[in-house]
Amino acid sequence: MKKFLLLTTALLFTACWPTSLSFRDGSVPPEWKRFMVTTLENKAANAPISYSSELSELIKDGIQNRVGLTLVSEESDDPQITITGSVNSYDITPLSLQENAAEVKNRLTIRSSFQIFISAPEEDVMELSSSRFADFDASQDVGAIQQQLLEEINEQIVQDVLNKLLSNW
Repeated sequence: MKKFLLLTTALLFTACWPTSLSFRDGSVPPEWKRFMVTTLENKAANAPISYSSELSELIKDGIQNRVGLTLVSEESDDPQITITGSVNSYDITPLSLQENAAEVKNRLTIRSSFQIFISAPEEDVMELSSSRFADFDASQDVGAIQQQLLEEINEQIVQDVLNKLLSNW
């Protein structure tokens, strides 16, 4: 009886065991092989000079690493996905006015917009507007913590692009 139960349990587990594992999103159409991201246009007057190109590179890295598509640099390489866009604003605003100035917070908000052009399996254009922020103490020097704030915001923006790209399929 014990051998029968052991054999039945073993067969049950092997029947349910996956035959292959993949970390690539299963909802990506098989026609998608290559993508292209143009350097984002910087329309935000007070954004760091290199910010739009840094965000463009992070989006490229995110798609390569999380979706597994191949990056191409020119339209002649026939990308199935082309992403263009702009950084529209880069603002620092106070959140609240309180008697104790040490507890006042500021917010760095970055607004960006993207157009995702898809050529296969069927032509489509998706629009995305992303507004992300990070809060910090008003007593802190923005220049000293700017890189940390940008890393936090950039991760959210890249995730927004990936979510939009993968949500319609």
